Amino acid sequence: MQQYPKIGIRPIIDRRKLVKAATRHVVLGLANEVASLLSANLRYPNGEPVECVLADDAISGMPEAAKATEKFRREGVGVVITVASGWCYPLETMEMNAEWPHAIWGFNGTERPGAVYLAALHAAHNQKGLPAFKIYGREVQDMDDNTVPEDVKAKLLQFGKAALAAATMRGKSYLSIGSVSMGIAGCIVDDSFYQHYLGMKNAYVDMTEVTRRIDKGIYDPEEYERALAWVKEHCAEGDDPNPEDMRIPREQKDRNWEFVVKTALIVRDLMVGNPKLAEMGYEEEAYGYNAIAAGFQGQREWTDHFPSADFLEAILTSSFDWNGTREPYIVATENDNLNAVTMLFNHLISHTAQIFADVRTYWSPEAVKRVTGETLQGAAANGILHLINSGPAALDGTGEQRIEGKPAMKPHWEITPEEVEACLKATSWRPTYMDQFVGGGYSTDFLTKGGMPVTMSRINLVEGLGPVLQLAEGYTVELPAHVHDKLDARTTPTWPTTWFAPILVDGDPVFSDVYGVMENWGSNHCAISYGHIGGELLTLASILRIPVNMHNVPRERIFRPSAWSAFGTKDPEGADYRACATYGPLYK
Repeated sequence: MQQYPKIGIRPIIDRRKLVKAATRHVVLGLANEVASLLSANLRYPNGEPVECVLADDAISGMPEAAKATEKFRREGVGVVITVASGWCYPLETMEMNAEWPHAIWGFNGTERPGAVYLAALHAAHNQKGLPAFKIYGREVQDMDDNTVPEDVKAKLLQFGKAALAAATMRGKSYLSIGSVSMGIAGCIVDDSFYQHYLGMKNAYVDMTEVTRRIDKGIYDPEEYERALAWVKEHCAEGDDPNPEDMRIPREQKDRNWEFVVKTALIVRDLMVGNPKLAEMGYEEEAYGYNAIAAGFQGQREWTDHFPSADFLEAILTSSFDWNGTREPYIVATENDNLNAVTMLFNHLISHTAQIFADVRTYWSPEAVKRVTGETLQGAAANGILHLINSGPAALDGTGEQRIEGKPAMKPHWEITPEEVEACLKATSWRPTYMDQFVGGGYSTDFLTKGGMPVTMSRINLVEGLGPVLQLAEGYTVELPAHVHDKLDARTTPTWPTTWFAPILVDGDPVFSDVYGVMENWGSNHCAISYGHIGGELLTLASILRIPVNMHNVPRERIFRPSAWSAFGTKDPEGADYRACATYGPLYK
């Protein structure tokens, strides 16, 4: 059911006969360069290059603009970029589809300055309430130079990643399996948020549907046998942390493995469907819910009776399973749909698997010294955050993949079989604590490699304000083994740990120290993505009209619609809030 949005390219030209003849080849050349740049550098989540659709000819007036719009609709365009090398009439050539994120590159050349058209067009967009992204190269180019300058490339790619993320979500659904877990407000599914901000639908399934499918065998039996054999070979069971008198018998542990493998198959089928089920006579079950993200309530109605959902969450959110490498699924533990949305944002930008975690503890240098006798060094010198959770910390989060020899989390199409094996070997599947998970089951236990650039983020809903995004760029930290062991033993050592040090900013009210990040974090959960993708997240948030209440992204990487400057240039955060409030959600 997946059809990815394409990027429509609109070359603009002066319609005066002699000018048009002299400049047509220039603007068409620039448009083709932009298309080549995007297709060469941007990919869809399945790994295929992004497709660009060019207008049939340069646009010089209303008829050609209308033809381009119609072509874009037919071709499945979801993002638009306008390219101009010279003057034309803005009101006659502008694209007015408010749901297509739109960027405009005005060529910086003095012969027939596209910057004049750019300025007039962005003024028209702002006057009509259609915010667009303004791209203007720093250096003047010659008229016959159809290369794309590096600073223009950076903005085109940042906009392209964020805009495609927004367009990819539209029309998909979030699948809520169960309801609210343990009174966590992030589990409350706000249909209005999904409809108006993300352009998505909501689907709801009770957890008893999973048990029904298990009891009636509504899953692919051949895949189940293959999956179970793979799990037995590759998923090493770790030490049981329970006292002897609370441990589940070996026979029950084996049955629990069978149970959790079936739940993983079933939740995946609920999300995206499975034609095999139709062959088995289950036509309705074969459909799925067209879900680009999902959440599983689990605690406590499920875990007090059945094995925990940790396995299904961890394996589905990873970039590989018994079928090989594949795009990760977005599945939130405890049905925290707001963290699922955050994971989805991160994944659509980075194309990597996500780590779901509690923002568990702030460890100051003084506290670490007191408990362990050791002084934190390097990136951890100012303190660290302990990120840990029993749920879908993707196995990619071990950091056992490599980019230029360094720990990384990569898009699935770049992961080697050796890296898959390394991630599996670095993961221990520990029996759950029976005082917390009465039904048993297995949790992932691993320690994330240090030195990875990562971004921690979270969407929160605030009454009277709506959704807000917060993020912190930083690095994973690798502590000496004995220091990690002492700190980890004070919480739940059977769960995966990521030690995180945010990048600090002198004088920033939040990021002047690590404690400020913990103190201002808006929820008990966060999503961690590989890479410093904060700039792209800010761009995506502005497309969706979601303000950002804390971030440490350098100003030169912040790229929002040009209209945002009209709401204030000395206070970008306040301007962001005012602009988002004025324009309202993208799909209002």
